[in-house]
Amino acid sequence: MITEAQVRKLTEEKIEGTDVFIVEINVKPGNKIEILLDCDTGLTIDNCKGVSRFVEHSLDRESEDFSLDVSSPGVGKPLKVQRQYLKNAGRLVKVETTDDRVIEGRMEKADDSGITVITEQKVEVPGKKGKKKALIPVELTYAEIKETKIVVSFK
Repeated sequence: MITEAQVRKLTEEKIEGTDVFIVEINVKPGNKIEILLDCDTGLTIDNCKGVSRFVEHSLDRESEDFSLDVSSPGVGKPLKVQRQYLKNAGRLVKVETTDDRVIEGRMEKADDSGITVITEQKVEVPGKKGKKKALIPVELTYAEIKETKIVVSFK
């Protein structure tokens, strides 16, 4: 059986020295291999094709048949690795926390410890009636994040 470790090693060998990085690798029963990649400067079809051909030629289909899919995670998929957070700083996000809060806003920054999301909230203004919209930063560690998705806006 082909292992995730084998596929990861081959993939890392191919992308070494580039700004392409691994998001996730799955090897499912029946040797169905799925490699999800991303790139700091934007993943191209050629990036995926290069990894696919390298992995396919490095594995022996004669001794063990397999299917191989190399792609990007896709627009609606949650962020999986820290490097995706770094790449997507400045974008609109929807974050679900481990304590089931949902935070929506612009991910202002991402670093080794976590992220800062700027949210728009209504707050009371002392001495005035009603509430005023204010931009409030929310800092989260990666351990507090259950799932983060990029919000696609067509505005």
